[in-house]
Amino acid sequence: MFLTYISTKFCVSTKTHVLTKPMLCANQITHMALNAGLILSFSLYSSLATAGFEVVALGVDGGVSDGNLTSYLIRDDSQPVYLALDAGSVLPGIAKALEKGAFPEITDETAAPLTRQGYIFRQRINSYFLSHAHLDHVSGLIIGSPQDSKKTIYASADTIDVLRNYYFNWRVWPNFTDSGSGTRLGTYRMQMVRPNQPLSLGLTRLTGEMYPLSHDKSPSSMLLISSNNQSFAYFGDTGPDEMEKSKNLDTVWRNLAEKVKQQQLKGMIIEVSFPNDVADNQLYGHMTPKWLLKELKNLEKYSGEGQPLKGLPVVISHIKPSFQQGQDVRKTIAAELQQGNDMGVDFILMEQGDSQRF
Repeated sequence: MFLTYISTKFCVSTKTHVLTKPMLCANQITHMALNAGLILSFSLYSSLATAGFEVVALGVDGGVSDGNLTSYLIRDDSQPVYLALDAGSVLPGIAKALEKGAFPEITDETAAPLTRQGYIFRQRINSYFLSHAHLDHVSGLIIGSPQDSKKTIYASADTIDVLRNYYFNWRVWPNFTDSGSGTRLGTYRMQMVRPNQPLSLGLTRLTGEMYPLSHDKSPSSMLLISSNNQSFAYFGDTGPDEMEKSKNLDTVWRNLAEKVKQQQLKGMIIEVSFPNDVADNQLYGHMTPKWLLKELKNLEKYSGEGQPLKGLPVVISHIKPSFQQGQDVRKTIAAELQQGNDMGVDFILMEQGDSQRF
């Protein structure tokens, strides 16, 4: 069983956050291998494998706290620009990531005349993918739009409809998009994404394929991100198929299983909003540890014999804070995931501002 927290310890050479379980920087691994005259053999999902993607957590919570809402950056490790995965908290997350040592290559001189935060926001975030239109996934984009640079927003038809008609409508907020009512300021180009159809994602050199998810009465989506024959799955809010009376997750697992079989799935980000003591009728389209473990069992079943998911990094997102004294909901969820994890999945709980390579 695996459970990993991201720490703020840095590799000396790269200053990149690493996992708290034993792990070495890439140059240290190479040096050791050469000195020993050995060929290193890594497991399918070993954390020592060559990184394919970098993920920066701009926001990890599932609501209530407006400064730490769901948003992640992802990039091909060989490219300088990022795709934002949802945008609940963008600028506060960039500030926190800078405090923790992310983006070490960006100096005051590099960013000038902008601040480092402004440079990352305007120049390094190239485009957005929005899984759905709930405020805890889009508010950072909306609030930051007056200072943003021209970008493409990739989203489902439903999400674009909500953005156009209910947010960027000159009543709630000025229309910073290229469509909709009133004067169109044109900062954002709205790109509708059709399910199960590959598309290129801006200048990131990433490609994506969107799959529908069920989130109570609201549609949501998962984006399968690919580059150089490697993939990473980002899930918006979702409930389990059994509760949602849906086959959406089953379809996703069948498709991801093919990536597992081909040793191409580098990891995923998926929600667990509540601990197991929250009743099923109070989930409102969200997951608990028991439901996620049950869903991952389906992925394991479709992926082959043995333990095909052993070591697979699964980042847990969207945990909803608790106001109850003495309750640490993150620790509770972590323990419940570990207790039921007989698949060998590597569950990871990132904190805001953490950076990790997959």
